[in-house]
Amino acid sequence: MSPYPKISTVRAFAVRLAIFYAALFAALGVQLPFLPVWLAAKGLGAEAIGIVLAVPMVVRLLAIPLAAGWADRRDALRATLGMAAAGSFLGYAVLALAPGPAAIVACFALASACYTPLMPLADSYALRGLGGRAYGPVRLWGSLAFIAGSFTAGLLSDIVAADALIWLIVSAMLLTAAAAGLLAPFESSSTAAAAVKSSPRLLLRDPGFLCIAGAASLIQASHAVYYGFSSLEWRAAGFGGSAIGALWALGVAAEIVLFAVSGRLAVAPARLLLAGAAGATIRWCAMALTLPPALLPVLQCLHALSFGATHLGAVGFIARAAPAEIGASAQGYLAVALGAVMAAAMGASGLLYAGGAGLAYGVMAAAAAAGGVLALIAARLGVERSL
Repeated sequence: MSPYPKISTVRAFAVRLAIFYAALFAALGVQLPFLPVWLAAKGLGAEAIGIVLAVPMVVRLLAIPLAAGWADRRDALRATLGMAAAGSFLGYAVLALAPGPAAIVACFALASACYTPLMPLADSYALRGLGGRAYGPVRLWGSLAFIAGSFTAGLLSDIVAADALIWLIVSAMLLTAAAAGLLAPFESSSTAAAAVKSSPRLLLRDPGFLCIAGAASLIQASHAVYYGFSSLEWRAAGFGGSAIGALWALGVAAEIVLFAVSGRLAVAPARLLLAGAAGATIRWCAMALTLPPALLPVLQCLHALSFGATHLGAVGFIARAAPAEIGASAQGYLAVALGAVMAAAMGASGLLYAGGAGLAYGVMAAAAAAGGVLALIAARLGVERSL
């Protein structure tokens, strides 16, 4: 039986998927820039904020493999996505009521157990259902929604108390849960259960996968200081909420341009990662310096490479290397690698930033450069082959 969705056209599948990506990334667009602001309003210092922001990266090490394995063994990607989205909404609603630092950590861990599998599961669902259609042009709707979410939250942060910003995230997660119900189910595949028993572990012994996973992890983890403290740094420099939202939106707009044209680019995954490493290294080296505010928009445009090219390279490798029946497990392994390195970077980001923004961004630049070395090794190994 076909492993693809039981819908009339791939285009209809793509529309439903785009709606889900939009809802999911609207929530992320609120969370990334303004969750640290909410944490600061709750009385947490820089070191504590860094620890709290590392919680999802630790939780995902267990949550993602469990969710991905469940989805593959039962051929239940859509159902697993729906349960995770509903659990995320409930988890963030409980987090909003947490009274102190210890409760915040505990509630955030529970919410993250449901939230962190959403991204790899959604990407696996996309790669399996889109067939030969390009992933980037569908995924860009998530990036557009991220801009809308961050910009709207930025405007609201000027008129809403900082300790109420969490309710914007809760509202966005409710929309995500609703959008998950629109996703089309897959037909049952009799070969999926048998394939998942042995094939996914081959990834862990493949040098190409290990190099790609290591490269993507280091490059994406180099965003830790930016994710955790750029909004606070810009606020301290006199930027208002709308300006901060616009800066975040500009970075994602550059990413959208890359996603939009990605279907016409014939670039190998390792080379995309090399471009991502170069963009990240330049970006963080510049952020380590005291630059005129007018240069910030230019640096934000490098997000197209530091995040966009890195993400496309990693997802492109999985699409080429892993059979559809173990797509969720393959995405899960990659996400665990990303989470482990990001957890370490996010946990250290508070200590690094407390020592000065120049030091913190300098370390991030070094991490991105190390990712570039691994991407170069992967390019020499050749990662286009299937497992």
